[in-house]
Amino acid sequence: MSDMSTHEPTNIIYTGVAGTGKTYRLLQIAKQYTDYLPETNNEALLGQLLQSLSWREVVCLIFLDLQSKKQDLVKVPELVNHIFFATKALQNDREKNLSNTAWSVLQMHSPTTSDTVSYKNRASQAYFDKDNSGAWYLLPESMVLLTELSQQLAEFQQAQRDNQSNQNQSMGQQRFSMVSFHQAYGYEEFVEGIRPVMSGSIHANSSHSSNTQMSYAVQDGAFLKLCQRAARDPQHRYAMLIDEINRANVSRVFGELLSLIEPDKRAGKPNAMTIHLAYSGRAFSVPANVDIYATMNTQDHSLAPLDMALRRRFRFIDCPPQPELLPIIGDIASATDRAQADTVDLSKLLTGLNMRITQTLGAEAQLGHAFLFSVDDLAQLQMVLVEQIIPQLAQAAGGQVAILQYIFRDEQQPLSTQFIHDSQTMINNDLYDPTSKNHATTQHQMFAEQGAFLGQSMNVGGYMMNPDLIAKTGEFGKPAIYQRLYE
Repeated sequence: MSDMSTHEPTNIIYTGVAGTGKTYRLLQIAKQYTDYLPETNNEALLGQLLQSLSWREVVCLIFLDLQSKKQDLVKVPELVNHIFFATKALQNDREKNLSNTAWSVLQMHSPTTSDTVSYKNRASQAYFDKDNSGAWYLLPESMVLLTELSQQLAEFQQAQRDNQSNQNQSMGQQRFSMVSFHQAYGYEEFVEGIRPVMSGSIHANSSHSSNTQMSYAVQDGAFLKLCQRAARDPQHRYAMLIDEINRANVSRVFGELLSLIEPDKRAGKPNAMTIHLAYSGRAFSVPANVDIYATMNTQDHSLAPLDMALRRRFRFIDCPPQPELLPIIGDIASATDRAQADTVDLSKLLTGLNMRITQTLGAEAQLGHAFLFSVDDLAQLQMVLVEQIIPQLAQAAGGQVAILQYIFRDEQQPLSTQFIHDSQTMINNDLYDPTSKNHATTQHQMFAEQGAFLGQSMNVGGYMMNPDLIAKTGEFGKPAIYQRLYE
């Protein structure tokens, strides 16, 4: 994005419900406005290291690399995002199904005695195993087979250190500024304002200093500083990145800049405008090489709507939930033989939930895919449901049990398989009778001992989460109960 001659100023706000990757988009945009110093030497070294290695050897190399950094446990998303894995995929012209490749390598080279991995087509030599949290590790007995690979890694790391001593490998320049708006954020932080300035010396061994004086001066805010840099460097584009733009009083934050940020009002444009800043009185116009990107959560009704004057000056791009990005979890290897009985398709699960959420609470109450993005086993799915999804939906539904039970398809289901219970019904039911001797009493005792967070979220508005869901026991330890949420 270094050539600005044909690039018109961009004003974009990404909108959507929570968890749809809006902030992630800002971070990706930031990379486009970052100049990196050359890293050709390291890239060549890495390519040479991986060129002749198999996928299994690359995965082993990643474990060895992380072990050298005092990390023994690795989850699949972290494995796939490792620079070794990404580089090998690039060498093989691979862009899709990388997680499946990692899972296949890990499971194929797991021991037949593993308690956590069920896989049919295992290789003769085991290298990896998985713990109950879903994290993988190198088998200690495989280390003797990795001596040569360890030596190659050590030589590569030493070559990297030698390169770094001769060349700075960090980013050269960031041509962006990123801020998060909040209720107290104002014009003074964004454009300019009068703020205290400390002068003089402070003695380290003294609780106060008579040499220190405080005065007040007009100081530049984040946007003004960025514009000043952009004006000095007209051949490159700069970006203002604003997270949660509707959390502040936007009209107050932008002030007189509301007119200046319009593309045709920028410096050098046909209808260029110049104003005098409120505090310093300086003449100011927004450079044409400054782009503005922001995010806006449409789900939070406690926030004031954007000023219509601001809406006219931005393009709005909707960021809907993307369930297609979510994986299938469970025993994938045996899924075709058992009609997928041992798997949970997170994409179908989110699609089903959002369909019923839209029907009952409206489209703005939908769940973003980020809620389930890092889930790779049933235990994590249960934790996300209990700690994030159900409390959020309960708040959106005002604790109305009937709506929650519809969303989780609990109607006509026995109590043992209902995600949501009516708290009043359960209190009156013998199932929660403190004098009862049955299994439910144990559940009730467990339920009562939950932490403050769960205790609050389970009882708000007359609903309760099924104790089995919280304890990860009973039917909630089986994929079938989650499969019913698909439709």
